Amino acid sequence: MEVDSYHSVAQNEIRETQMEELNIRHDSLEKSENLQRHRTEGFGSTAALVVRRGAPFRVTLQVEGRPFNPKTDTLRIKLSQGRNYMVMPVAYSKRVSSRRWQAYLELEGLDLRRPSVFISSPASASVGGYRFELFASKQGKWRRCLSGKFILLCNPWCPEDTVYIPFEDQREEYIQNDSGLLFMGTALNLVSRPWSFDQFEPGVLEACLNLLHVSPQHKKNPRRDYANRNNPVYLSRVVSAMINCEDDHGVLKGNWSNDFKEGVHPSTWSGSADILKKWAQSNYSPVKYGQCWVYAAVMCTVMRVLGIPCRVVTNFNSAHDTNGNLVIEEYYSETGKKLNHSKDSIWNFHVWVECWMERNDLGPEMNGWQVLDPTPQERSGGVFCCGPAPVRAIKDRRTDLFFDIPFVYAAVNADVHSIVVSKGRVVSHSKDTERVGAFICTKAVGYPRHQNITRDYKYITSPTSSLTRSSVVSDDSTLRRGSSSGIAVFLTLDKAPVAGEPIRFTVNAVNKQKVAKMMKVHLNAQAKEYNHSPSETFWETHGIIEMSPMESKVIKQQIFPAQYEDVVGDDLINLAVVLEDMATQERVLASEEFNITTSQLTIQVEDSVILNREQTATVTFSNHFSHPVSGILTVAGAGLIQGRVHYRMMVLPGGRAQQRITFLPRMTGTKMLQASLSLANINSTISGFKMVFVNKG
Repeated sequence: MEVDSYHSVAQNEIRETQMEELNIRHDSLEKSENLQRHRTEGFGSTAALVVRRGAPFRVTLQVEGRPFNPKTDTLRIKLSQGRNYMVMPVAYSKRVSSRRWQAYLELEGLDLRRPSVFISSPASASVGGYRFELFASKQGKWRRCLSGKFILLCNPWCPEDTVYIPFEDQREEYIQNDSGLLFMGTALNLVSRPWSFDQFEPGVLEACLNLLHVSPQHKKNPRRDYANRNNPVYLSRVVSAMINCEDDHGVLKGNWSNDFKEGVHPSTWSGSADILKKWAQSNYSPVKYGQCWVYAAVMCTVMRVLGIPCRVVTNFNSAHDTNGNLVIEEYYSETGKKLNHSKDSIWNFHVWVECWMERNDLGPEMNGWQVLDPTPQERSGGVFCCGPAPVRAIKDRRTDLFFDIPFVYAAVNADVHSIVVSKGRVVSHSKDTERVGAFICTKAVGYPRHQNITRDYKYITSPTSSLTRSSVVSDDSTLRRGSSSGIAVFLTLDKAPVAGEPIRFTVNAVNKQKVAKMMKVHLNAQAKEYNHSPSETFWETHGIIEMSPMESKVIKQQIFPAQYEDVVGDDLINLAVVLEDMATQERVLASEEFNITTSQLTIQVEDSVILNREQTATVTFSNHFSHPVSGILTVAGAGLIQGRVHYRMMVLPGGRAQQRITFLPRMTGTKMLQASLSLANINSTISGFKMVFVNKG
């Protein structure tokens, strides 16, 4: 009887224990482990856990009272994104599928006081913020035990993800690298501009997610927007429109005038964080001002934050073909002055981005790099955005596909017709089929230099491109097509122009006939912005030469610093020569647009750079101008300097100034320390950078 009574009491205690509620007090998101597993360590300062789709993350539960019982306790998780939600059971299986949401417990090594639940998302899940709620069942009734939040990004490390890129060095460059170079100037004289993408700086991730929330697509239909965020084609198109403010509460206001009083000159920006945080803090009022490289750099930041591989691309001599005839007409006066007579234009350089993704809507042959251009130029689907246009489709002229392939195709392939007019009459006409899209480049993977990607965009059949021909202005075939049978002219820069030195160039006039000729030679130089027609002439010279039959005559010329320094700055020069046969009035034209490089800032870093240890660097500027210069020196570096630091500089002609700075590295790995000097008395910004490797110590 006593034995039976004992067993009865024991069974009652077991039943009471089983009846007792499972008391889950709190959870741990295991941030350090999950960030490392999902390669999101850079977002460690973000309050929410940041993970990538297509891979599990661990949540550890803290149980009080009775331990967790895998045989009797049933759990489930509710995931919600806005009003979209789903509920899934917590299973006892480790078989993870990248095609659906799953939650599971690992029984092997299970700690009944601290059990771990793994949540795994499909590789096609929508990106953005999620809320999860854990429920436990008691007698068929579900009780919410706890809740938490996480942010889900695309996963270029996951082969099933449509943004998967197969090489680790490319993932490091196009997702993790928080600094880079933008290329400007001209194809023959590239200018490398350092830029901090800042994707891991505090507040940037939140601003990028807010960009999706304030988009017209989200405001119109949040449920549909959340559902569509699984597709990088959709995401990239939304972001392309939201970087400019023409149709929405976008990030940047463009300004291509010379009046920047109500905002910041585009050349002043050196990183994306200042722009994105200013936009978010101003209740989504557009930041003033941006131009093409600023638009592209900020978009690159947003796409890298979202987990979509992205790089900034420069197209030199980029055509803006307004009527779609693939012809850009440029007009000159009979004395070589470029005229503003056409709605079409050629920008000396134009900057956009490429994003890597599958194009399931177009077929696998269109997978890979896609052009996206956030600079507001033309409407696409009624909105100022452009892309994603597959680079392969541009190369193959697949203008039947979408999005915006004809526009980008024209930007890299249009022909240039140069027309000389006199008294309203066309007196000379020539065609150049190589100038537009002459050179397309991006930053090389892992190295601070450019990579030529022109052949990705176009079939190059000639053995020498316009970048390698001996005449930097007009090759012989172009002159034959655009000149009379009697005369020809070549214009060649003797060397790439450098600030503080004369611009030296050579004119080669050719008499192609067996009779003597008297020739007028007109030379004209105008300053111009990269995207505008030139301003008034600042230098010109005219003369007459006598030429024997079949003679070729060389004329040496130079423009002195005092004649161009106060005019050009960051602008370029349009230089043209018109050769006129005085007997027949036949005229031929040769022209070139070029930039003048300035001396770069140099940065020296003392000793090895150690994480969380104060370091010292020295920035040096040498003044090669013929007059004193002054300005504001700005120093920045993602992961090295919090925000930006500013110093005043004044340097006499031929003088040198140095500025010592201190910085405290907050992230390991290769980082860019950059400096820019905005000169007050010249329209010019001088830059420099130093790549430093931060050790753990």
